[in-house]
Amino acid sequence: MSALTAASLSVGDVVAERSVHLTREALVRYAGASGDFNPIHYRDDIAAAVGLPGVLAHGMLTMGLAVETIVPWLGDAGRILEYGVRFTRPVVVDAEDGADLTIVATVGAVTDAEARIDLTVTAAETTVLGKAQVRVRLDG
Repeated sequence: MSALTAASLSVGDVVAERSVHLTREALVRYAGASGDFNPIHYRDDIAAAVGLPGVLAHGMLTMGLAVETIVPWLGDAGRILEYGVRFTRPVVVDAEDGADLTIVATVGAVTDAEARIDLTVTAAETTVLGKAQVRVRLDG
């Protein structure tokens, strides 16, 4: 892997992108791994009863999938210094069709030692995470 330096990056560069297909099975598996068994993540009747548009993906699952997009580019997840998002819209996961997340990682700012990577995360052509930013360590 080539060195990640300030000289090798420019604001606006797309450094990684991918699409992830979510299914109800993936939500159940995530619930088991995370311990978050809130039924809005797997039961249509409960989601409807509380006024939701359908079964929702876990926010932390969406957040984790988004940041994982840049790990191959970084070469080492230990380069991540800070990560934050705002949950702006839910990801509705249809029982038959699932849901597709699209993640695009763009350089937002660069200093000698660090870069800010801005993540654009969409589902059904709607941005679902706002101000999704990752601060990463660069090579010296």
